[in-house]
Amino acid sequence: MAKPQITIVGSGVAGLCLAAELAERGMVFRLFDRHGRPAEHGCSWWAGGMLAPFCESETAEEPVVRLGQEAADWWQRHNVDVKRNGSLVLALGRDAGELDRFARRTSQHEWVDEDGVAALEPDLAGRARRGLFFATEAHLSPRDALTCLVGELKSRDIPIETANWLDFSDNDNVAGAPSPISKIDCRGLSAADALTDLRGVKGEMLMIRSADIRLSRPVRLLHPRIPIYLVPRGEGVFMLGATQIESSNRNGATVRSVLELLSAAYALHPALGEAEILEIGVDARPAFPDNLPRIRRRGDRLYVNGLFRHGFLLAPAMARMAADYLFSGQIPEVMDENFN
Repeated sequence: MAKPQITIVGSGVAGLCLAAELAERGMVFRLFDRHGRPAEHGCSWWAGGMLAPFCESETAEEPVVRLGQEAADWWQRHNVDVKRNGSLVLALGRDAGELDRFARRTSQHEWVDEDGVAALEPDLAGRARRGLFFATEAHLSPRDALTCLVGELKSRDIPIETANWLDFSDNDNVAGAPSPISKIDCRGLSAADALTDLRGVKGEMLMIRSADIRLSRPVRLLHPRIPIYLVPRGEGVFMLGATQIESSNRNGATVRSVLELLSAAYALHPALGEAEILEIGVDARPAFPDNLPRIRRRGDRLYVNGLFRHGFLLAPAMARMAADYLFSGQIPEVMDENFN
């Protein structure tokens, strides 16, 4: 067997997607993460799992929308259970104007009236007079998707080895001809020690379980201060999120944030007031100043980072571009420095 020439560090969604892409193309490499398998320590664990590029166009730049359209097919190709039931966006009462604003900033949607909302989600009958339905969007369970990729790599005899990034020697000398890539850094916010313009964006969310509400697709409830999304996980379990706070603090959710999330869920449907709180999660998502991802090269090291809140949406495209660069030298459109 060929000796691995490349080491990937980080087993969050960026690292695992890249590893799966490279393995599929036949590259030999090693995969390291000081925590081992994905779990509560990583922001990928707490993601919403919405593959919703057109909804994201409300605030995201064009590359997010375009590159995000690759995601559903990529995940499905890697045997992840992708639900292609679309997305439903609602606004209640005096917030109805938010729905018009959302419609102006997005595309690929259709208006549905009160009966249309009820036809899509019978348990929300009577809760909203109209909504926006994005029929082509999808969603997945992030934890199941990560586990699926770990299993795929294991079937190819590629384990996640436990080691600290500091165990690896650096070669950041970019003078003259660059050394071949030997390390790919997919550490997320932990890479802020090398990427000085990387920042954390805190997100707080809850896992809840309700025996009274069933949904077939993610539902976004618009609010001028704290919009929420409710993503079905099956068996009455939902991901309820999420705040977006300019902070790298992962120390815990605040009382105010939890109250606001739960109050918004209660407004969507009072039955959610009886839901069981299973988990309260906090993460700090890695982002660059413009909230767009980057692939950067320094010497023999390649950085894949800055997925912001679009981890499962953009990681497949980032993996494709990084793999194309490694195999053919094709410059990724998101590469921005030190690649010559």
